[in-house]
Amino acid sequence: MNPASTSSPLYAEIAAQISLTTGEPFRARHPHVRGGGCISESVVLEDGARMFFIKINRAELLPMFEAEAAGLRLLAATQTLRVPQPILYGLAGAHPQAFLVLEYLPLVDSDAPEHFAEQLIALHQHSGEPNHEFFGLAHDNFIGTSAQENTPQRDWVSFWAACRLRPQLERARHNQLAPTTVELGEQLIAALPNFFTDYQPQPSLLHGDLWGGNYGYIAHGNGGQPIPVIFDPAVYYGDREAELAMTELFGGFPPRFRQAYEAAWPLDAGYGVRRQLYNLYHVLNHFNLFGEGYAAQSQRLMQRLLSEVRA
Repeated sequence: MNPASTSSPLYAEIAAQISLTTGEPFRARHPHVRGGGCISESVVLEDGARMFFIKINRAELLPMFEAEAAGLRLLAATQTLRVPQPILYGLAGAHPQAFLVLEYLPLVDSDAPEHFAEQLIALHQHSGEPNHEFFGLAHDNFIGTSAQENTPQRDWVSFWAACRLRPQLERARHNQLAPTTVELGEQLIAALPNFFTDYQPQPSLLHGDLWGGNYGYIAHGNGGQPIPVIFDPAVYYGDREAELAMTELFGGFPPRFRQAYEAAWPLDAGYGVRRQLYNLYHVLNHFNLFGEGYAAQSQRLMQRLLSEVRA
């Protein structure tokens, strides 16, 4: 990240834009740089009365913030899981940086996975407009900093091949993934229909990047049960199994979460195999974003899935 992104003039300019957008004066006095983000720099700005969560990144990544704001609005419109309200996004600084201003939500330690599972089911029961039959979304967005294609399609297998596995495999080829592993990926894409012979997914609105770092809880204002919150989305309409699969990929979700979800809305018997298919997308994306450390995991997943087809 460019050091200019932590300078006071940048914060002052963002604060001025917050004032214009909200119609209330805001002059940041206490910037707090937050660590832990692997994609964008995070800063909390406050003036003693109001607080905002700010993401800052390179100017060319402004479309990523625009897509994130659109995704948060789509999730909020379902009135299911709580999300931070997007305030504005744009460019600021003498050497322009992209920024996204979000509602600040103070996260609290909590252990309420059953409540979170209940609200995630409510989100997954949203399939868009009446008679919505398409997988994908009206616009493309991002998964991390990787472009995520969402061209709407009626057939889920075609969508997963053309908009998920194929783009990541092509990027991986460009990023020097071993040719033998790329060939395994090609074989797997050709074999995709075999994983859906007795299962026909229905479109569900998905967060799209639901790992343990993209959810939390805020306190209930009336002292009730903590409220689950999700953020950093990569939304689209897809198979709900793809969402559940990612909750198992990197950890961060206690067993009670999965148990509560399945007790209320059971998963198909073939989920255990398709989970690997869905997580291959994220592992390939991690290879493309972060490098060689994910190459062997990609290869193992492909070999395991192909062995299912050939068994």
